[in-house]
Amino acid sequence: MNDSPHQTGTDSPTTREVHDAGMAVRREVLGDAHVDRAVAGTTPFTADFQELITQYAWGSVWTRPGLDRRSRSLITLTALVARGHHEELAMHVRAAKRNGLTDEEIAEVLLQTAIYCGVPDANTAFRIAQGVLAEDEPS
Repeated sequence: MNDSPHQTGTDSPTTREVHDAGMAVRREVLGDAHVDRAVAGTTPFTADFQELITQYAWGSVWTRPGLDRRSRSLITLTALVARGHHEELAMHVRAAKRNGLTDEEIAEVLLQTAIYCGVPDANTAFRIAQGVLAEDEPS
């Protein structure tokens, strides 16, 4: 089986295959350290949510062949700015870098959000992204 649980024909992937593909993509996009922290922090209260995001977001959507990961990162950054999800924005700026976006491309996405999401939202996003990108700069 390939990395994507999406198959042609009549065979549907099992729930386990979707979960495993989702966990693999989640680790590749967000990094092992982030995923390990999320998994380690799972409680009986949050276990169903962790399963949902691994299987649904990462296993059913991020594994689809219709868009590459760079494109998915561009879209995700825009959506997070639009909704004001700042903690998730920082995480996905890191993910965008892992998916091959340059600092300049991230800045262009954020500039575009100023027009369609609003200047205050873009201003906050630039501040967050600048802080994240500065973490990767050599001292």
